[in-house]
Amino acid sequence: MQALWMLLASFFFATMGVCIKLASDHFNSFEIVFYRGLVGMGFLILLTRARGVSLRTRLPMMHFWRSLVGVIALTSWFYAIAALPLATAVTLNYMSSIWIAAFLLGGAVLMQKNQMPLRHQSPLFITVLIGFAGVALMLRPTFNPEQMTGALVGLFSGIFSAFAYLQVAALARAGEPESRTVFYFSIAAVVAGAFGMAFAGVNAWHWPSALWLLPIGLLAVFGQLCMTRAYSRGATMVVANLQYSGIVFAGFYSLTLFGDELPWIGWLGMGLIIFSGITATVLRARAIPNAPAEEH
Repeated sequence: MQALWMLLASFFFATMGVCIKLASDHFNSFEIVFYRGLVGMGFLILLTRARGVSLRTRLPMMHFWRSLVGVIALTSWFYAIAALPLATAVTLNYMSSIWIAAFLLGGAVLMQKNQMPLRHQSPLFITVLIGFAGVALMLRPTFNPEQMTGALVGLFSGIFSAFAYLQVAALARAGEPESRTVFYFSIAAVVAGAFGMAFAGVNAWHWPSALWLLPIGLLAVFGQLCMTRAYSRGATMVVANLQYSGIVFAGFYSLTLFGDELPWIGWLGMGLIIFSGITATVLRARAIPNAPAEEH
């Protein structure tokens, strides 16, 4: 079931990216983050009351760190979506799976030291490098000097997304329900968005363009709930690699809705990224059978 939850989350996030792309012509990234969190908060208050789930937590600091890195990743991703073709921005954010592989594998090597020689890990390291090569191929057909900042911010979002997803897994192991985890993250999005708006300014609402803010919030919270449930019920590495389906969804949207051209070299890069994710899961399971990802 964790596979289905991650596939649903990827679909919701890719569809949210479409709405963000359309809304970014009228609102800055901080405004979108603010309204995304505000809609999420309202929905989750109703959801938790209906389910009888308390929003009180005994792990405030864990929620704080999860929300901090998550908001940084979210704001960076929204900026990248506005600055880059949708498929490129989504691909850079979904680099989080490769960062997760590197973090977890590096930690396992350091912890096991002589018990797990580094040469035994070389196939997985090569697989991770293949994933980076795929990203390079994805950027090459769409990247130009004017998009330098967007590309760097997109890579930045992937790194912090990896940190956020590991925090989600830790909260789930501590017994926090996914609705509570997403609720505190939504609060952080509202606070961070409001703070950013104080410096970046606020745009006037124009109808019907302002209507894109509602589905952004709803799709975000649906995707966040599905993603959180997937991480709470599956091994971190396995679930992380299933995120790559979001690249396929985003690529379809780019071609059909925005008319973005993706040459064969871009499709090759997309294939390499998906291949590296799947292969990394298999290789890691063979290389470190007694150290599941969720324990690091």
